[in-house]
Amino acid sequence: MKYAYFPGCVALNSCRELDVATREVAKDLGIGLVDLDQAACCGAGNLQDANPEAALAINARTLSMAGSKGLDVLTVCGTCQLYLSRAAQVLEDPEARERTNGILARAGQGPYEGGVRVKHLLQVLLQEVGGRKLAASVRRPLGDLPVGAFYGCHLLRSPGAESFETPEEPTSIERLVGILGGKPVSFDGRTACCGFHVLPARQDLALRMSAAGLGEAQDAGAKVLATPCPLCHLVLDTYQRKASRLAGRPIEIPILHLSQIVGLALGIDPDRLGVKRHLVPVSPVIEELEDGEVVRP
Repeated sequence: MKYAYFPGCVALNSCRELDVATREVAKDLGIGLVDLDQAACCGAGNLQDANPEAALAINARTLSMAGSKGLDVLTVCGTCQLYLSRAAQVLEDPEARERTNGILARAGQGPYEGGVRVKHLLQVLLQEVGGRKLAASVRRPLGDLPVGAFYGCHLLRSPGAESFETPEEPTSIERLVGILGGKPVSFDGRTACCGFHVLPARQDLALRMSAAGLGEAQDAGAKVLATPCPLCHLVLDTYQRKASRLAGRPIEIPILHLSQIVGLALGIDPDRLGVKRHLVPVSPVIEELEDGEVVRP
């Protein structure tokens, strides 16, 4: 089980703990990660709006790099998953691929021949690793920890998501939490936009959007949220105190990357998962797991 690893630019910068945790989890579960050292940002929708041709070419370049290694792409970001998989879908058209390969040739990049699949870590865990192996690998069960899933709006809209998920009523993170021994908590705002793309123009609106989802999760009994998108993590963690003040209500709920909550259940030391980089303390979650810890050999 080997993939061309595309962490995206947020996981290599603002959310470096996501990259660190992903590598730890991959090593533990036997998922081979081959770095794409020269890969560029997926465009995150901004480049797609400003220059669709350039955005397609940049993502074709990433797909070409993976294809030259004979590998599919593994992402850990819902936004990267959306725009890379959309590009792969467009490039299945021979004419679009030929035009884009002309741009790649002028940039000194080999052509993209097609056929590369783009998979988020969530899909790989459930479909490739599988529930049976995951459950057998759990060394620190989540012990009925109430975990809410915050999907955000990008992952569920990506082409191919329907192969492992029902976008209108998603259950994949809840299923994963159950396998890890946790207690899935459902709430209406789990598929809402976190507000990331609104943030630069209307911070007040973005904070109200994030406060709504956070408040719903907290009211439903979640003690932690797990998200498959670092952009969501940035908003929900970094701006949580501001969102709480704006909403006029107390909100304090730790936000974990998907890799981190899997890593905790696998028994990986929390420090090696980068949990101390978060602004909302994760220590209450760690303490609860340690209080009821049952470490399996």
